[in-house]
Amino acid sequence: MLAIPAVGWSPDTRALRIIDQRLLPAQEVVCDLVTLTDTIAAIRSLAVRGAPAIGVAAAIGLAVALDADSRSDGARARALLPSYASALIASRPTAVNLAWAVERMRRVAADTTDDQLLHTLRLEAESIRHEDVAMCAAIGRHGLSIIPDGARVLTHCNAGALATAGIGTALAPIYTAHAAGRLVTVYADETRPLRQGARLTAWELSRAGINVTVLPDGAAASLMAQQQVDLVIVGADRITANGDVANKVGTYGVALAARAHGIPLYVAAPWSTIDPATATGRDIVIEHRHAEELGELPAGVPAWNPAFDVTPRALVHGYLTDRGFVTPPFLS
Repeated sequence: MLAIPAVGWSPDTRALRIIDQRLLPAQEVVCDLVTLTDTIAAIRSLAVRGAPAIGVAAAIGLAVALDADSRSDGARARALLPSYASALIASRPTAVNLAWAVERMRRVAADTTDDQLLHTLRLEAESIRHEDVAMCAAIGRHGLSIIPDGARVLTHCNAGALATAGIGTALAPIYTAHAAGRLVTVYADETRPLRQGARLTAWELSRAGINVTVLPDGAAASLMAQQQVDLVIVGADRITANGDVANKVGTYGVALAARAHGIPLYVAAPWSTIDPATATGRDIVIEHRHAEELGELPAGVPAWNPAFDVTPRALVHGYLTDRGFVTPPFLS
């Protein structure tokens, strides 16, 4: 487990505290963010990332920014809330937990008086953080059944402690199995272009004493062909009503390879990541990132750099949530 939570409050509760994940594994830098601009910049730049962690960061960041910018004046904070909330939601459109958390903050604000507004927003942000920790633990408990002793698990991107306020989503069953004394071997896709698997998943699992090996994204199918993978577990940034899954780009290719080799692929995510208002994956707005993330390119050559892809429901063996294993369609 991480000695420092990836996302939470500063000790004086006046700031949002994050680990700057852009600098891992070389440096472990903790940042305290107060302004809305700094919180949005951290979310956009992937200093804080992972759908659950983004939701927690948005809730805490909104509470502390409103408090600071209104100088603890509830009426002033209420006037600022609509524009602050909209700016946060627009910062990363694909991750449904971001809008979910901000909308929760809006709802409690609507039901409280000006003199209690800032206090209520802080309480709600802490509830979102606390629930995220409990959600991760629940996913770990429910997912223990798919991690037998000796399991060899492939994962893509990072859906562990760094992506949440707790022990993660896709990695939660692995942490729980490890704590139960089971031997688990994890293969972490490098996850181009920002290498979240190589930099983040490998970093946190190795710190926890879990056997982890990094492989290039393009080697995952070959590893499966050599019968070195028993199951695949990935996270999700959005799950639509029909069960299509938006996750870090490359997940779709992993899912195709897993199906071709008869390997079950599980999607682990909080119930809040399920978006019944979005019918299918075709309706998801996919964020595109800057060409600079791909490295140096020849002058004048454009880049197509989507942050996510969509894995169809037909390629998903099971959906693991804090409510247990669930089956689409998701209607509410």
